[in-house]
Amino acid sequence: MDIVRFVEILDAQGQLMADAAERAGTDAKVPTCPGWQVRDLVLHTGVAHRWAASYVAERNMSPHRPGSPPDLDGGALLTWFREGHRTLVDTLASAPPDVECWSFMAAPSPLAFWARRQAHETAVHRVDAESAVGPARTPFAPEFAVDGIDELLLGFHARANSQVRTDGPRLLRVRATDRDDAVWSVRLSSEPPAAERTTLQAASNREADCEVTGPAASLYLALWNRQPFTGVTGDPALAALWQERSAV
Repeated sequence: MDIVRFVEILDAQGQLMADAAERAGTDAKVPTCPGWQVRDLVLHTGVAHRWAASYVAERNMSPHRPGSPPDLDGGALLTWFREGHRTLVDTLASAPPDVECWSFMAAPSPLAFWARRQAHETAVHRVDAESAVGPARTPFAPEFAVDGIDELLLGFHARANSQVRTDGPRLLRVRATDRDDAVWSVRLSSEPPAAERTTLQAASNREADCEVTGPAASLYLALWNRQPFTGVTGDPALAALWQERSAV
């Protein structure tokens, strides 16, 4: 997926999130984020949008802490969120492809990193906002969900701070049932998870200790702990370990 497409998705997901938050009301509970109300979700995501935009807009080369959330609620809070989201979208859409700034995971360019990261950040939190309204969810395209699984398994959990560890070597397989090219082998040990994306044929050469399966969009949300895994075979303790320790 290219930068333009990620920015388009970010744009759409932010608007969906704001609309869902408005329908739910800022004092509604967020079932997918225990302990949070919609106002917490909107503040968190709005701060993240401004934080991300600042790197690209200001060409910041060093990490800095996000700004403090504003003392806003209700309609004023949603207006603030929409303004920050629009600024992020416009900043990414207008930035030169070779813009230099800080980023925290490998990517073809800093701009590609921030467009991708904020598209997925906003998409997952859009699901959170919709969970405060009811059980209905706006569906994800399989291509986007597969990319989100790539980012999570090959990016976030390759870092030293991943808490998904096992005492001995174990193999967790993640297999999308609607894409032949979307199978991930995740080697677990006392070190950070080591994942690789393979094909179903290649993955079948080694038996997994546990395999989680489902449509790509379902796996995407399950791996981000927004819903249970729909299919688990082998040792269920590995699937449970993921959902207990994989927060990033």
